[in-house]
Amino acid sequence: FTDPNLVNPWGLSSSPTSPIWVSDNNAGVSTLYRGDGTAVNLVVTIPAPDAPKGGTPTGTVFNRTPSDFFVTDAKTGKTGKAFFLFATEDGTIAGWNPTVGGNSATIAVDHSAVPDSANGAVYKGLTLGSAGGNNYLYASNFRSGHVDVFDKSFHQATLTGTFTDPNLPSGFAPFGIENIGGQIFVTYAKQDAERHDDVSGPGNGFVDIFGTDGTFVRRFPSQGTLNSPWGLVLAPSTFGNFHGDVLVGNFGDGLINAYTPSGVFRGQLKSESNKPIQIEGLWGLRFGNGGAGGDPSTLFFAAGIGGEQHGLFGTIQNVG
Repeated sequence: FTDPNLVNPWGLSSSPTSPIWVSDNNAGVSTLYRGDGTAVNLVVTIPAPDAPKGGTPTGTVFNRTPSDFFVTDAKTGKTGKAFFLFATEDGTIAGWNPTVGGNSATIAVDHSAVPDSANGAVYKGLTLGSAGGNNYLYASNFRSGHVDVFDKSFHQATLTGTFTDPNLPSGFAPFGIENIGGQIFVTYAKQDAERHDDVSGPGNGFVDIFGTDGTFVRRFPSQGTLNSPWGLVLAPSTFGNFHGDVLVGNFGDGLINAYTPSGVFRGQLKSESNKPIQIEGLWGLRFGNGGAGGDPSTLFFAAGIGGEQHGLFGTIQNVG
């Protein structure tokens, strides 16, 4: 089927039972799909910093906390826990609660002009974690080259560590970000001159592991087959030869790399004809949740095909 809102689909998220939520970067919305690919009759608008529509969502995460990350509508005063959260290239973080904003998300963080309008944040990814008994949001700020951290009230937080890799080459910045097994995995891509988009190319990429407190743990893979890596996901025990591996998707060339938990390269996902699977504009990777979000053995992906002017939401099943 086709969906006119599926334009440069980027991040993927779901609750333990929900359909998969997709950030449609070039449509300014989030659309929902069941595991069989059928659309749910809900389209959530992601606002721009200065307009009710036109946001540019990237990473998204389900708010699994019981009572953190409340959003408030400035006009009505309605407030409620954000069920799903979205980072944007506009430098905002928005949360969705139907009783607060209806079919629109509500901006909770606006760093579009922080530190100033010329250097405003460009958030490419978003994840959630806990440190010291507190819950935090972690946003990859591609423009500043930092991971911005926010507490349960969306205030910027200072942790023990600063998400700094002491040996990262200059010109690379946080791109994708994911909490895997209680650690924060961060991918890095090469910045263009405006520090807004990546510069793809063979070897243009790194992946680091940090504690949820921001302390550097170790480098995961470096360069090699990485090419503007963004998607990150841990393969389940049912995923063929790559079960238990960390899958890293390249936006740059559309290939999916597999690494052991210790960072040893194991190969790339291949088709039945034994050729590497290559998906133009590859962004998010996520396994089904066993509920409306599909089979937990099925790998779902989002891709901005056609130079990010079109979109593809698809699946890869039990590839060895």
